[in-house]
Amino acid sequence: MRSTLAAIAVTALASVSYSTIAFAAPPAQEVLAANKAATGSVESKATLKVEYAYSGQGMTGKVASLDDLKSGSWVDTFAIGPATGANGFDGTHAWQKDQSGAVTLQDAADARKLAINESYRRANMWWRPDFGGATVVSDGEKTDGGSTYDVLTVTPRGGENFDAWFDAKTHLLSRLVEAQGMKTVTTFNSDYRNEDGVQIPGKQHTNEGDRKYDQDLTLTSATFLPKQDPSVYSMPKVVMTDATIAGGNETTFPFHLYNNHIYADVQVNGKGPYQFIFDTGGMNLLTPPLVASLGLKSEGAMQGGGAGSGHMDVGMTKVSSLSLGNAQVKDQVFLVMPLNAMSNIEGVGMPGMVGFETFRRFVTVVDYGKGTITLIKPDKFDPKDSGTPVKFAFNGNGVDAPATYNGVPGVFTIDTGSRASLTLNGPFAKEHGFDKGRVDAVTGWGVGGPTRSVAVRGGDLKLGGFDIKGPVVEVSTDKGGAFAGKNESGNIGAGILKRFIVTLDYEHQTMYVKPVTVPVADLDTFDRSGMWINEDDAGYKVVDVTKGAPAEQAGLKAGDEIVAVDGKPAKSIPVYEMRKRLRDEAPGTVVKFAVKRGSETKDVSVKLKDLI
Repeated sequence: MRSTLAAIAVTALASVSYSTIAFAAPPAQEVLAANKAATGSVESKATLKVEYAYSGQGMTGKVASLDDLKSGSWVDTFAIGPATGANGFDGTHAWQKDQSGAVTLQDAADARKLAINESYRRANMWWRPDFGGATVVSDGEKTDGGSTYDVLTVTPRGGENFDAWFDAKTHLLSRLVEAQGMKTVTTFNSDYRNEDGVQIPGKQHTNEGDRKYDQDLTLTSATFLPKQDPSVYSMPKVVMTDATIAGGNETTFPFHLYNNHIYADVQVNGKGPYQFIFDTGGMNLLTPPLVASLGLKSEGAMQGGGAGSGHMDVGMTKVSSLSLGNAQVKDQVFLVMPLNAMSNIEGVGMPGMVGFETFRRFVTVVDYGKGTITLIKPDKFDPKDSGTPVKFAFNGNGVDAPATYNGVPGVFTIDTGSRASLTLNGPFAKEHGFDKGRVDAVTGWGVGGPTRSVAVRGGDLKLGGFDIKGPVVEVSTDKGGAFAGKNESGNIGAGILKRFIVTLDYEHQTMYVKPVTVPVADLDTFDRSGMWINEDDAGYKVVDVTKGAPAEQAGLKAGDEIVAVDGKPAKSIPVYEMRKRLRDEAPGTVVKFAVKRGSETKDVSVKLKDLI
């Protein structure tokens, strides 16, 4: 399975299922022995170089791989549409060269486990004694589409389990099914060809759940080479020269905090300013309307997602310059994504995002107390006054750092793009008994749509030596999307981070946290009305109402339109200000709404109360 677009790191939720019937099958050792005999004389080879033509997701391109057939080290390169990049594993570290040209170690759980899986398969370690240290379990013989397969579930040491389907007639590997972050990826091998005594698939077809996004690789060349120097698989050293700061070593500019999200002005190709959202867990992107207004071209239609279980089409475009304060980043590939469709959720326009690729080129200081962002040239950064250091690892474009919740250590995504304080992923919460909450509600909204959680107030979060007592905790109940993952414990959002001056040194994979010196507004509060509202043409649309909460007791229902608040037109109050009011006003406060349901408009009084 070639991770052809892994460096683009567009997350997605997908699943694939088959109508199968399982029967008794040969033991795993027998299946793998037959596969070894059918594959040919691989064990006499040292290195395999393959090249493929790529098509899919509205783009074409080329993919190449170099595999050490003994050690399992590997490196892939790709040029697809406007993007180029590479991924590799040197036997110890996984790494990624993304489409912006930046190179990072990928040693967080998901990325590392997937790299180990690739290493295991490319070196055919399952043929070795004791299955090369893996656990291999037979899932029996299955039929699908008129063919029969011997199916094994394989868990390499240090990797993650995947399913391997071997054709019962040819004994060649026909299919791989593997969870990759938020998606389940199925790769079909076919059209095997004899290359120097070895059977190599001439075609690979990849499905991520929605056929619209299927991808195809067609073999164009396969060559066996002598053993290569191990350095060819190591992370390349790249000096990035595409980022500058005019007139000095750093630049500072203001930001607004709406919905606990950071918004600041940027210029794109010398035009603007445009107010972009800044998201450490996101990527540089533009919306289709801004792409059109700038006269740019979008290529491709990849499957993109994040929080929530849905997905969006994602394209790519080339941007000549992005300017932030006195800083500028040149000649970048940006994703193109309809983030503007979320403007009614945020209550503010969303023409684009500043993400990982930009933060990677600077040391970024987010001062939540002053409401400023400072970008510093990495070689001019002095950390002595930056606060407590916290080492982190990259998982694609995400930042994963260690923290402890209620005495249980875990790995948490550091996410300025999350409005929440602390979100616990469902699997982590269930494993440690943290999945008992008082309020079941829509608690957020991401690229994939609404996210649901049970909310509690309790427990302590320890981050970087700081003990944060009793934050609002949202225990995700999502079945898909970012918060359903099992390899991370949860997400630390702006509700926690705004207590600090947060400094992100991506080059040295270190975050520094230093308490702000001013009072923090809107801290550790949870909605006291029991409803989720988004903007609409009339004012606000009630999207979700919590059972037994004040909104339900007052008679509000999902689908209602709020047209006035305490006699003022709802359209005159940004939705983020209304949400803040419903969180922060004292219990017992009565908020009067004019509510339209069908052709009828009536007054509704909601008496706020603590729900957690």
